[in-house]
Amino acid sequence: MNIKALVMAGAAMAVLASPAVAREIKVKGSSTVLPYAEIVAENFQKSTQYKVTVEGGGSSAGLKDFCLGLGEDKIDIANASRQIKKAEVETCAKNGVSDIIEVQFGYDGIVFASDVKGPAIALEPKDVFLAIAETVAYNGVPVPNEAKTLKDVNAAFPAWPIKFFIPGEKHGTREVFEEKVVIPGCKASGTLEAYVKAGKDEKAAEAACKKFNKDFAVDIDGDYTETLARLDSNKKSIGVFGLAFYESNTDKLRVATVSGVTPTGATVASGEYPVSRPLFFYIKKAHLPVIPGLKEYAEFFVSEDMIGPGGPLETKGLVPAPDAEREAVRATVSDETTLK
Repeated sequence: MNIKALVMAGAAMAVLASPAVAREIKVKGSSTVLPYAEIVAENFQKSTQYKVTVEGGGSSAGLKDFCLGLGEDKIDIANASRQIKKAEVETCAKNGVSDIIEVQFGYDGIVFASDVKGPAIALEPKDVFLAIAETVAYNGVPVPNEAKTLKDVNAAFPAWPIKFFIPGEKHGTREVFEEKVVIPGCKASGTLEAYVKAGKDEKAAEAACKKFNKDFAVDIDGDYTETLARLDSNKKSIGVFGLAFYESNTDKLRVATVSGVTPTGATVASGEYPVSRPLFFYIKKAHLPVIPGLKEYAEFFVSEDMIGPGGPLETKGLVPAPDAEREAVRATVSDETTLK
C-alpha cells in the first residue's frame, strides 16, 4: 500500500475507531443479487436489532462505491453478478480497501424472453450476434450488418423488427451476456476469424464483436422491471433477464431456449444451460469489527436456511451451490478469509 493509501486508510479507521459505529449496514450493487439481498435483509432484521439498507444500481456501480474507501459514510458490502476485476481490486487498495472477503453464494441463469403470448423462440448464440452486431462476416470479410428482422437472421424466427433490450454496461449481467453469448456467436458466425484475417489481434477482434447496432440492441441501465416495461410496450421484442426475475414473471414472459436447452434451476445447476454465472457479494474486512451486525448479516446470508435447497432464496430463483461449496463459503465468512 502506498503512502497516500496508508494515510487514507488511517483517517478512515479513525472514523471507524471503537466504540462501534451505530448505523445501518450498507449494501449496494447488482440488480440480479438485489432481490436475494432484500430477502436476507428482511429476515435478518426480523430476528435481530440491526438495520440493513440494500440498493441496486448494477455490479460495476456497487463495486465502484465499495472501492471509494473505508469509513462511516462508505458502503460495507457490494453485491455483484460477476467476479471483481483485478483493476477494481487495485483501485480498492489505492483507497485503503486492502482486505476484501469474496463470498460466492449461488448461481443464476441469464435468459431471453419475449411476451408470454408470442411464439416459441429457439436461440443460438450465433442468432443473437447476427441480429444485433454492427458488423458481420460475409464471404470471410467483415461487412456492415444488413439484417432488419429476426427472419433475416433465421428463417425459423418471426418477421419481427430486430429489437433486443440488453443490460447496460454498468451491469454485471452485460459482461456475462457478452462472454457467454456474444463472443461465442461471433466465433460461430465466422466474424471473429474475419476480423483476425483483416489484421486485428484477438483482443481487438473480440472488442469489435461487442459493437452493436444501437437501434437493435437497446441498453437498459435500470433493473429488470424496466426491461419488462419495454417488452410490454413492444410485444415483438426480446429482453435479457435473470432466471429468478423470469420465474417471478412467467405470467408475462415466454422464455426462449438457448442451444436447445430450457433455462431452469436444474439445467443451470448442472451446467447444461450455457448462459449461467455465479453470484457474489464482497465485504470490507476492516468494517467487520466496527459496524454492528455486519458479520452477523454475512453469516446469516450464507446460512443453510437462506442459500440451501428449499430456502427462500431458491424459492426466489437462486440455484443453490453444491453442498461442498456452501460449506466452504460459510468457512470463508466465519474465518474472514480475504482475497489473495
